[in-house]
Amino acid sequence: MSSASGDRPLLHDVLTSRVYDVARETPLEEAPRLSRRLGCSVLLKREDLQPVFSFKLRGAYNRIAHLGPEERARGVITASAGNHAQGVAYSARHLGLKAVIVMPKTTPEIKVEAVEAMGAEVVLAGDSYSDAQARCDTLAAEHGLSFVHPFDDSLVIAGQGTIGEEILRQAHGRLDVVFVPVGGGGLIAGVAGYVKTLMPQVKVVGVEPFEADAMYRSLEAGERIRLDQVGIFADGVAVRQVGVETFRWAQRAVDAVVRVTNDEICAAIKDVFDETRSVMEPAGALSVAGLKAWTGDKGRDRRLVAILSGANLNFDRLRFVAERAEVGEAREALLGVTIPERPGAFRAFCATIGPRVVTEFNYRLAGRDEAHIFVGLKTSSRRDAEDVAARLVERGYPTLDLTDNEMAKLHVRHMVGGRAPGVENERLYRFEFPERPGALLEFLETLGGRWNISLFHYRNHGADFGRVLCAFEVPDAEMVDFQAFLERLGYPSTPETGNAAYGLFLAGR
Repeated sequence: MSSASGDRPLLHDVLTSRVYDVARETPLEEAPRLSRRLGCSVLLKREDLQPVFSFKLRGAYNRIAHLGPEERARGVITASAGNHAQGVAYSARHLGLKAVIVMPKTTPEIKVEAVEAMGAEVVLAGDSYSDAQARCDTLAAEHGLSFVHPFDDSLVIAGQGTIGEEILRQAHGRLDVVFVPVGGGGLIAGVAGYVKTLMPQVKVVGVEPFEADAMYRSLEAGERIRLDQVGIFADGVAVRQVGVETFRWAQRAVDAVVRVTNDEICAAIKDVFDETRSVMEPAGALSVAGLKAWTGDKGRDRRLVAILSGANLNFDRLRFVAERAEVGEAREALLGVTIPERPGAFRAFCATIGPRVVTEFNYRLAGRDEAHIFVGLKTSSRRDAEDVAARLVERGYPTLDLTDNEMAKLHVRHMVGGRAPGVENERLYRFEFPERPGALLEFLETLGGRWNISLFHYRNHGADFGRVLCAFEVPDAEMVDFQAFLERLGYPSTPETGNAAYGLFLAGR
């Protein structure tokens, strides 16, 4: 592998890594509840127990520890809003070096304070990682600072590879599959490269969210693919393009990449909490979500390892995680059901459901003939949910399964009954905007006043980006101008006028 440190085998770099100056050898723990449910032996590699609650410390320190005297004297710099920032700051403090961390202005204050507490200088720039990286490049050139790449560097990869060395040693050679979260690819490159060198029969499976699947698409295409946009729920792996070196290792040593939904990630966070009483960040539980999705009959009687990569979760996000975990585990179904608008209809509907637990029930009078209700029901599996919906249809209740409808789960469930009989030519869109003080007002001011806003819903989910559902009254003759307006607006948007949940609960009559 080529790097500033020369062309040396990964195995050598892993075994001579300097990570244990600061990092801990983390335990490989049994997960008895998951093991019983899945019919296999599940082991959790607890990288959340590192001093900065993330594996990122390993690679950052190994890179910085190998700097020459002149490079150390000038200091180090990186661009990151997450765990890599803390890894660089912690490493620089340990070695007595100057550290500059460039973060987007959208970075939650708790993360900024954590980096500053380690003695690093924080520079806030732009709304996205790309903006922060551009500012980082400028500062590095101006001040001669050494850039510490979050993943695409052989010494960073080798530092992360020490996790693979620990897993093989701690598992005593009894191992079938290792599941690894994938962002830019530094962790899976190091782990897969080391594991496959010594035990090629062990499978290494990467895990990515569907909305940030750069490695999956790149391996499928045979070349690095750059995503137009990425989802930011699992912000620790929200990378548009994997690294050159990391992709090369993935092609050589990774057996497969599994993709999972945000709901499955939330369910995995709950699984890990049930096992350890620790709360993972979304990226930290990603490998468990992938293990569950991949396993099925393939995992029976096998020994599986999931790397818990980090636990730096914003407390505000717990609400969202708890709300979605049951859906991700197929323990809750969300349905839109139409019932007659007459006395006793609610009771008859509940009798049809039977003794099943109702987790949510939203209703508001919308007409005199029929009523639309948004209902959540406890279920034991996806098949159970499908059976419930089918039974309702058989009993004469038109039923819409909203369990996988993102707009319904983010917005509609909080707005049921908001019909406006006088609305005309309504066009519905979902928007994302950088979440920072004053951002909502700035978004509204940017929308301007040419078209009337007929619907608006915003809810803070504790993430770096806010999500808004917004409708405008736009006559057909003005749609060309409106589309041009959306392009100039500069915020990512998704048309939702045809969404079934909107038609059932919110569309004007």
